[in-house]
Amino acid sequence: MSKKAATRSRERDPAATRQRLIDAAVRLMLKQGFAGTSVDQICAEAGLTKGSFFHHFESKEALAEAAVAWWGRMGSSLYAAAWENTSAGPLERLHQMLDIMSGFTRREGEDCVCMVGMMSQELAATHPAMQAACGRELQHWTDQVARLLTEAREQLQPVTDFDPEEVAWFLNSLWQGSMLVGKASGSQALIRANLQLARDFVDGLFANPPVLPVVHQPS
Repeated sequence: MSKKAATRSRERDPAATRQRLIDAAVRLMLKQGFAGTSVDQICAEAGLTKGSFFHHFESKEALAEAAVAWWGRMGSSLYAAAWENTSAGPLERLHQMLDIMSGFTRREGEDCVCMVGMMSQELAATHPAMQAACGRELQHWTDQVARLLTEAREQLQPVTDFDPEEVAWFLNSLWQGSMLVGKASGSQALIRANLQLARDFVDGLFANPPVLPVVHQPS
């Protein structure tokens, strides 16, 4: 099949075409940022024409917003194994979540990076729509963690009267900052070390936290 025919075939499936553009944007922007990625590069990566691009997205900014929303849904699906594990206690679910996060650092040949964090850093100050899109994803993550911390505070014996939402934002900030520093330093081990400190900090909020093993997620 010729490239032109293949493009026409893909364009007969609008949802698949739109997703190809989102996937291409995520791959490129994680490597080279928003400013360093052009519409032409996205189209080439997706194997689509600029006509297809502008049929689905009015601008590169609109595509980046869709990519952030997709990233949030993808991340939530990965965290669901911990967040929605009703057979485990809340602190155990937090440990499971940290294990999943640590697993992101063990993918061979890939830096542990976050589309939401990268777009926040690059665009939040100048693009209100992107700031709002990234803020929604960061808030969702924080809400889930705060919910688990609230449950843990109710079921276990806290040693301090902590605010679950404040602690959740601290953990979110530590996670996002660790990915940034890990990328800059070229050290995925640094991210894992920070996640262990986060684990110890959360456990230290309670008098008798359950002893839970660290589970290394497969690459």
